[in-house]
Amino acid sequence: MAKKLKKRPPKSAAKSKKKTVAKRRPASAKKTSKKPAPKKSTTKSHSARLIVLSAPSGAGKSTICQRLVAEFPQIRLSISTTTRPRRPAETDGVHYHFVSQQVFEQKITRNEFAEWAEVHGNRYGTAVATIEGFLKQGKHVLFDIDVQGAMNLRKRYGKRTLLIFILPPSMEELRSRLEGRKSDSPAVIEKRMQNAYSEVGWSKTFDHQITNDNLERAYAELVQILRKECL
Repeated sequence: MAKKLKKRPPKSAAKSKKKTVAKRRPASAKKTSKKPAPKKSTTKSHSARLIVLSAPSGAGKSTICQRLVAEFPQIRLSISTTTRPRRPAETDGVHYHFVSQQVFEQKITRNEFAEWAEVHGNRYGTAVATIEGFLKQGKHVLFDIDVQGAMNLRKRYGKRTLLIFILPPSMEELRSRLEGRKSDSPAVIEKRMQNAYSEVGWSKTFDHQITNDNLERAYAELVQILRKECL
């Protein structure tokens, strides 16, 4: 009796019946994952900077500067050299370095100033050695200077300078503060007020503006700016 032959499926069908077996990773092998891309740096700079505070006389910038230096040891105050006569409550080397016109001229000739300007008939200058010394220590340098000085520092140090302008609540309030100090004659106060209008006009060229209508609020706003920018 003849044997029946089994029909073989077509080759294509045979292939379709093959099971696909997934290759297993050895237990010891670790999964590799892509590392997240590094975050882009923000505007905050961790290098030492020049923090410049400018304002019309009587706007309160000196009080704010003193408080800032007392609270943050990484900030050092640059003490300006001036030909202005010393006031009774001022100490040489603490508030200013008081010098004669002749000595100031000699310092200009020797290129000892990073910037200098004449304000209200008196000269004020910032020593290069003071700035460079603090920067080498990694300290931020704080300046309590006029608009001319601020612009000169920006020209010399570029974006390393952070310019902040302190505005009075109003010009009437500014006059009241100057008169309340009882340290200047009416003629000097009038001259300071004339200069104040010009200085306020420059405030828009600064990086930040703060209105000192309340000392606590103005100081808190300044600290917030510094924490964002460099602290």
